[in-house]
Amino acid sequence: MARITLEDLDGLGEEAAAGGGGDGDEEEEEAAEAEERGRLFAHWEAVASTHRVSLPRDMAGPIVQMTRHNQAREPVPYVTLSQHEKCKEAAYEERWYPAGKWACVTKGEPMYEQSISMSFMKLMRYICKENSVGCYLGMTVPVLNEIHLTKEGTELEREVVTAYYLPGEFQQNPPVPTDPEIHITERAPLWVITRVFYGMTTEETILREIGLFWELLGSTDTVLRETYIVAAYENPSIPQRRNEIWFICRAK
Repeated sequence: MARITLEDLDGLGEEAAAGGGGDGDEEEEEAAEAEERGRLFAHWEAVASTHRVSLPRDMAGPIVQMTRHNQAREPVPYVTLSQHEKCKEAAYEERWYPAGKWACVTKGEPMYEQSISMSFMKLMRYICKENSVGCYLGMTVPVLNEIHLTKEGTELEREVVTAYYLPGEFQQNPPVPTDPEIHITERAPLWVITRVFYGMTTEETILREIGLFWELLGSTDTVLRETYIVAAYENPSIPQRRNEIWFICRAK
């Protein structure tokens, strides 16, 4: 199924505006908007099915809002401490993230993809309207998924924490979620080593990326071995989306 782009949405808006302001034009505009909502929902529904998740009909509104605001995304603030190359290409980066307030959801579904999909749907509703100010809050990137490995290091623990950074204007006074499963948390400063990878995130791909990163770093005891973060920079409807594996450095 083809990906719906912002250009598609803009084109629909221009077509609707071109015909004037009569009642017939308003009806056509409403019909075009309803068709677009249906197209977007069908696309996200297909993506959700690959994660073995059912997409509720009430997600149609948040999906449209998130798509229309896709280019206005606020980066989570951080400081780059160092960059490392291998064969003259960027290999990994060391960063420091200051303390900040995050909206967090914890899920423990049978599959990693199910946990992050269900958590992100809850966060989308919170971002779009289901909050104490009743308006769109704005998207920030990346969304973080904190994972834990079993003692053997061969599998992921089922529990995943998905976290959305509150935009700067809401850091001092975060809107209250209407969903009791969403918790506003003050997360401590974070010192991490990061490496980029692209594509879908599954338990298999994550374990592979963690293994590749360890091969690159070599033997070291400066980072945690049980807890990692998968940072997502693009929404789940994009097949080759950008992700990062974060190794969490031990406090000095």
